Amino acid sequence: MTTADLKVLLQDAIVATIDGGKEILDVYVNEFDVEYKEDNSPLTIADKRAHNAIMKTLEKTGVPVLSEEGRSIAFEERSKWPLLWVVDPLDGTKEFIKRNGEFTVNIALVKNGAPIMGVIYVPVEDTLYFGADGFGSRRLTEAAAKISKNTLEDTLNASDALPEKQKRVFTMVGSRSHMSDETAQYFEGIRKEYPDAEVMSRGSSLKICMVAEGSADVYPRFAPTMEWDTAAGHAIAKYAGFEVVRPDDNLPLEYNKEDLLNPWFIVKKG
Repeated sequence: MTTADLKVLLQDAIVATIDGGKEILDVYVNEFDVEYKEDNSPLTIADKRAHNAIMKTLEKTGVPVLSEEGRSIAFEERSKWPLLWVVDPLDGTKEFIKRNGEFTVNIALVKNGAPIMGVIYVPVEDTLYFGADGFGSRRLTEAAAKISKNTLEDTLNASDALPEKQKRVFTMVGSRSHMSDETAQYFEGIRKEYPDAEVMSRGSSLKICMVAEGSADVYPRFAPTMEWDTAAGHAIAKYAGFEVVRPDDNLPLEYNKEDLLNPWFIVKKG
């Protein structure tokens, strides 16, 4: 894939995340019903509307899509895809239902099992994170208005390179809704080296974004996640100079596996 090809797909992914975010916000500001899937995880009309909006753009690219809202595609078919989109139309549905603003739209481009592009949009904050091979990772504020008017070059020029240097104590970030005992133990181990270390809690893929932007130093995830929860953030972290690796062998997460469940992982400095 050429840089020009990747540039076109990056622009498509950015537009799709913004469009998905607009649909989510339209639901967020009104009353909405909550359904529950077979695994007892919540689902709202916002998930469905964001999925449909995103698909309108991504289907035009000719690249197949693996989405949380379309997870039933057989591995026999997916295994033939060297290149695919991995999409979570609404990451952090629990946070959406709580109305705390900590939810995102995630779109990643995966090539041969590795993420080569990631775009994450935070609708309530109107902040866009994106990273891609050859472009590094960047953050754009007040994104919706800027994206609707600008080309990718303008977006790149208006955005800030990640990570940013910040003066702070060693900071760990954990899940707001899924903190495990193993994660708590990991944090205690860190405090032996950094007694003043702080722990911050966030929902959705915002945790990976915090490491990528320089707001946190490490994010351990010792609880279940799916590929669409992490693929976009993985790319953004990677191209900001961080790694998303399994704690047992320090190897990076892989995508488009037969089992779409992720192993445990840690986001940290590469």
